[in-house]
Amino acid sequence: MEPAIGLIELNSIAKGMETTDAMLKVAGVELVEAHSICPGKYFVLVTGQLADVESSVDRGLSIAGDMVVDHLIIPNVSPQVAPAITGTTDIEDIDALGIIETFSIASCIVSADASAKAADIKLIEIRLAMALGGKAYVTMTGEVGAVKAAVNAGCDTIKEDGILISRIVIPKVHKGMRKTVL
Repeated sequence: MEPAIGLIELNSIAKGMETTDAMLKVAGVELVEAHSICPGKYFVLVTGQLADVESSVDRGLSIAGDMVVDHLIIPNVSPQVAPAITGTTDIEDIDALGIIETFSIASCIVSADASAKAADIKLIEIRLAMALGGKAYVTMTGEVGAVKAAVNAGCDTIKEDGILISRIVIPKVHKGMRKTVL
């Protein structure tokens, strides 16, 4: 069983720091990332066993109050998600390239997790709102059929929320794109 992740996105940096502290104090969770994001928002992402993550997010939501923009809890998160967020994926080559762009970081993570679980692909990066005006995107690679299936699955998980900006599959990426994508 994979660990769970929990995230809270706030529209206040100060309240985000207070929320992070409270989330870490209430349960046996590990901090994955917490910092300011564009445009002047803050997010905190924790991991651990599901019950601990649920307790941590519940406490965070009670502290954050009306400063919450979005939040999520994903039980049994794909093991590819955390490395893609922290920029520690080990991708040697790019075949087909899939990109899903969203209006919120929570929706991007949900989409990336669904993509990784749906097909034999590798997540390259989950870029969360830094220099993106609050938007987020996930990139992935694999054989073109698998990437198409993964992108479709990722988009299907968020399409009802109206937060999908764009989805692209590039069947055979030019070698010159490697330095842009990796």
